[in-house]
Amino acid sequence: MQTRFVLIQTSHAGNVGGVARAMKVMGFDDLVLVQPRWANVLRREETIQRASGANDVLARARIVDTLDEALDGMSHLCATAMTPRDFGPPTRSPREHFTGLLGAGEPPGGVAFLFGSERFGMRNEDVYRCHVALSIPTAPGFGSLNLAAAVQLIAYDWRLALGGFEAPPVVADRAQADAKALSGMLDHLEQALVAVDFLDPAAPKKLMPRLNQLFNRAAPSDEEVHILRGVAKAMLQTAEKAKR
Repeated sequence: MQTRFVLIQTSHAGNVGGVARAMKVMGFDDLVLVQPRWANVLRREETIQRASGANDVLARARIVDTLDEALDGMSHLCATAMTPRDFGPPTRSPREHFTGLLGAGEPPGGVAFLFGSERFGMRNEDVYRCHVALSIPTAPGFGSLNLAAAVQLIAYDWRLALGGFEAPPVVADRAQADAKALSGMLDHLEQALVAVDFLDPAAPKKLMPRLNQLFNRAAPSDEEVHILRGVAKAMLQTAEKAKR
């Protein structure tokens, strides 16, 4: 779905770069600035540094003179507001609104998220043009969010509503050691435990079966079995030196 982020009269160049970065990590690249403080904001060093690699978003971004130009082609407009207004569109949390928006039949042709200046936020007349005012739930008594942080949160919720991205696996799949390798490691470990007088071979009780069950649950890899055998080898060598 076509998605656009609109920054109105942004005053800090670093925030523009931070917004570009926030958009890119969520897969969005349509950024429009309305009357920013700096005419060359997209090329300023602070902007590029804060973008942290999202230079393609900056290169594609546009600067326009009016909000009408920024909203061209968009059919659903979302203002952002820290506090509800007495008059204007309904105020909803992003997730609440996105669920209703995408579940209400035919989705809108294009969605625009509007953000006001860092100091004053959005003007009332700009909010009144929108279908909803999104308010990010924050701790009571302190709802001040940095512009780029606010964009990141809304971009994340919107991406989730659109289906999200699959999270990469934390670790690569590893091959579990087979039963023969595990049995050999347990035999080696048993010798080491006897050598350091932890296991009494005359009265072993159920120590080794319990360890066997422990390692079955742990499902160690071949590399981990090699590590454990190295530990057992070191125990045997230490016990041998102690007897000399």
